[in-house]
Amino acid sequence: MKKKLIEVALPLEAINKAAAREKSIRHGHPSTLHLWWARRPLAAARAVIFAQMVDDPSSHPDLFPTEKKQEKERQRLFRIIEDLVLWENTTNEKVLQAARDEIWQSWRYTCAENADHPRAKELFDRHVLPAFHDPFAGGGALPLEAQRLGLESYASDLNPVAVLINKAMIEIPPRFAGKPPVNPEAQRQKAQMDKGWKGAQGLAEDVRYYGQWMRDEAEKRIGHLYPKVAVTAEMALERPDLKPYVGQKLTVIAWLWARTVKSPNPAFSNVDVPLASTFMLSTKVGKEAWVEPVIEGGSYRFTVKVGKPKDAEGAKNGTKLARANFACLMSGAPVSGDYIKAEGKAGRMGARLMAVVAEGTRGRVYLAPTPEHETAALGANPNWKPEGDIPTRMTGGNCTPYGLTTWGDLFTPRQLVALVTFSDLVAEVRERVKRDAIKVGMTDDGQAPSKASAGATAYADAVGVYLAETVSKLTSYHCSLGIWRANMDKSGRAFGRQAIPMVWDYPECNPFAGAGGDLEGAVGDAAKVILSLGSNQLGHAFQSPAQGQIARVLAGPAVISTDPPYYDNVGYADLSDFFYVWLRRSMRLVYPELFATLAVPKAEELVASPYRHGSKENAERFFLDGMTQAMHQLNNYAHLAYPVTIYY
Repeated sequence: MKKKLIEVALPLEAINKAAAREKSIRHGHPSTLHLWWARRPLAAARAVIFAQMVDDPSSHPDLFPTEKKQEKERQRLFRIIEDLVLWENTTNEKVLQAARDEIWQSWRYTCAENADHPRAKELFDRHVLPAFHDPFAGGGALPLEAQRLGLESYASDLNPVAVLINKAMIEIPPRFAGKPPVNPEAQRQKAQMDKGWKGAQGLAEDVRYYGQWMRDEAEKRIGHLYPKVAVTAEMALERPDLKPYVGQKLTVIAWLWARTVKSPNPAFSNVDVPLASTFMLSTKVGKEAWVEPVIEGGSYRFTVKVGKPKDAEGAKNGTKLARANFACLMSGAPVSGDYIKAEGKAGRMGARLMAVVAEGTRGRVYLAPTPEHETAALGANPNWKPEGDIPTRMTGGNCTPYGLTTWGDLFTPRQLVALVTFSDLVAEVRERVKRDAIKVGMTDDGQAPSKASAGATAYADAVGVYLAETVSKLTSYHCSLGIWRANMDKSGRAFGRQAIPMVWDYPECNPFAGAGGDLEGAVGDAAKVILSLGSNQLGHAFQSPAQGQIARVLAGPAVISTDPPYYDNVGYADLSDFFYVWLRRSMRLVYPELFATLAVPKAEELVASPYRHGSKENAERFFLDGMTQAMHQLNNYAHLAYPVTIYY
């Protein structure tokens, strides 16, 4: 077969530059739809798939007889790649079509060359490009970029969370491409409805509209749990910076909590002392703020100070000594990691409100806790919480030694009430969308999107998929493993790394405040992502282990590009249970087969985990046998005209 461009040369500098820049891009990037670990950069995926499908000029000596002419043509192809990898050109049809034209031209050369092949009709139809398949689809970058380049794209993964992400990215948008929105607001605006709806614009508009309805309805039901904070003249006596806000009620962005345990000092054994990794609230130059504990008699309270702290080191370190060891706030006695673990396992670990973060006219306003705000948090009574045990052995850190042993333990009561409310509203949205879709004339066959339907029920469920993904994404902000970024004055999600480590102080975000963890913002992110997706070709996402008989799902041999797991690096099945328990609550009626199990399947995950297989030797054997089988599968159904590309 002819040598492809990727086998000779690539404009690596341009690809690397574009891939690095992607890390700072948020609006419309697929990574903002839902968290997945170790996504491939879209720029690299697009470039690799293009280069593995386009002939290198040296393969056509009749057209480019000299090395000089071959290099000139190669540089022309490089310029196509250099344009192709730019984020600004992600949906630029002119740039994308130029790349597609090159892929088709190379394909037609290949078909002509193989006209006498015994399976020419099946393998070398000049009118039909081979399909694309990624058997370790994960976050979906490779299937998405193959689809964008004009290939019918297949994505498979063992993990249901990954499969649902891929359905949202490559399967659903093409099915409803070109359709107008069904929501009543859009229907009332005739001029808007008369315009042409390109791609998945109509779907994006409905996700935005019904997501806003969901947000507003949730606030009606649980908004009382997120009270505003009143700034009084008394508060401003010691804080001149608060004078402009006296008499106002400010929207709270987050409540900052520290975990507590009983003091190990017998003299203060009745006091729940804070395990604060820092007292700094803001480290921005000129806007510093910190928590200052005030010991009164046999107890303590927290106040908030602004400006540079006199004891900078003490404010920076909080009560933390080293690693998981702290100092008793009351006596200075050490609080050992072993003592904290024992208290946590006995169910005696609590939490204390350290500060309230509100939105001011020129940035964040940090305030001391008030009884009203502590009462609001404690008044939340969830009627459901996720079950299932957190794996006790996990790469990168684990919270289970401290008594947080189930997925439900990772959420405060107020967080659970919010997430359960959002999750329940997804089902209500689906019914509302279905009713509105039928009202505007969309036929209904009663089939879910899993049946490849494009009727009213399937459309309602499709909108529900994006909103369920949004709720699932928010769980990483609305849990007690999130963090407060003092250098940025904002909340940060859990999973700063690929692990579930213990977090000692955490923010409780306000989902209605327009800041980190905000529902409206997350819905907006989802709508922007939909607009950036390819919808010109069909896509298919399905659950299957890579070592399984995947070929039976494909119509024929496929172009293969994939990023397989890295031996014993990360067990994504363990991590993704965090999201799975919430997605299952929202989506098990829409995709019953995908969410049939109580947890993510783990036995077939191709990771060398000794704790799953009894020993390091057994784990290694499982991984090598499984990966060998998967590579054999790839070899069996890879199209013979194209090299297989594997990321490592």
